[in-house]
Amino acid sequence: MNSFGRNFRLTIFGESHGPVIGVVIDGVPAGIPLCISDFEGDLARRRSGAAGTTPRTESDTPEIVSGLLDGHTTGAPLAILFRNENTRSSDYSQFRTQPRPGHADRVAEVKFGGHNDLRGGGHFSGRLTLALVAAGVVAKKVIAPNEGCGPHPKATIVELGGSTVSAEWPAIIATATAEGDSVGGIIECRTEGVPTGIGEPFFDSLESIIAHLAFAIPGVRGVEFGDGFGSARMRGSEHNDLIINAEGTTATNGAGGINGGISNGNPLVFRLAVKPTSSIAREQQTYNFATGQVESLHIGGRHDVCIALRAAVVVEAITAIALAELMGER
Repeated sequence: MNSFGRNFRLTIFGESHGPVIGVVIDGVPAGIPLCISDFEGDLARRRSGAAGTTPRTESDTPEIVSGLLDGHTTGAPLAILFRNENTRSSDYSQFRTQPRPGHADRVAEVKFGGHNDLRGGGHFSGRLTLALVAAGVVAKKVIAPNEGCGPHPKATIVELGGSTVSAEWPAIIATATAEGDSVGGIIECRTEGVPTGIGEPFFDSLESIIAHLAFAIPGVRGVEFGDGFGSARMRGSEHNDLIINAEGTTATNGAGGINGGISNGNPLVFRLAVKPTSSIAREQQTYNFATGQVESLHIGGRHDVCIALRAAVVVEAITAIALAELMGER
């Protein structure tokens, strides 16, 4: 389904080249100050334009059509729309018979009996992360209603194209672009100010909810918290976090701020692996369902060379959404 949550419930809708995309958010408390300008900072961080991002440009102006009156939320479902303006749907017609390697074209064709919208990736497109960012703006206000008070997620790229040296990233992007290829990256999110006691054991653990939302971001291939996979190569004496005061502050943070699925008061830290973009200009081979043979595939259109470049703000958004969902349980 296209909905998430019980306490902070959101439903995303639309397709990349349809008339609109958007999100409906239920569970937003009444009385939260909200205006269009509140969205601009995060939407600008997601917008294309930098080297390695798609040439497709959109104004991405939010239209709030319900749940807001006189600059404050009303407590009714908040509905936010974005109009798609710069589409070139003809670029995608070939993928009905020649699905792109690594993309959802074939599985969508099978699941929806050929009725799926292929244009721009349809409902599978990274364009839909715009709705997640918008919901994240609202969630950030829910979890930190007063400026400087409450959790504040901050996500950054820590690795791109296999390099952790940011000075090398422009050259990596330029090389991949020149070769008609793509690269992936790793994004780290750190959230200060998470109170102790957020999350539940087992199925609604803080890690479970964040991971659930993280894998809703197209292109995410892995998630790790704290020491992550590195903890498998450590001893308990190395990985255990020494508690140093009555507030539960720890000397290290190998657990990433979570014990037993519940926040422990230390910074919440996790990382996401983002795959290279599937749609690349370089010639590939794929099965042609019209001819029954494996044939060459040339992908046109406008695509990001590295989708991780615009994903940090999306990671912040899903973190805020997860916290809004679980803090509503308290």
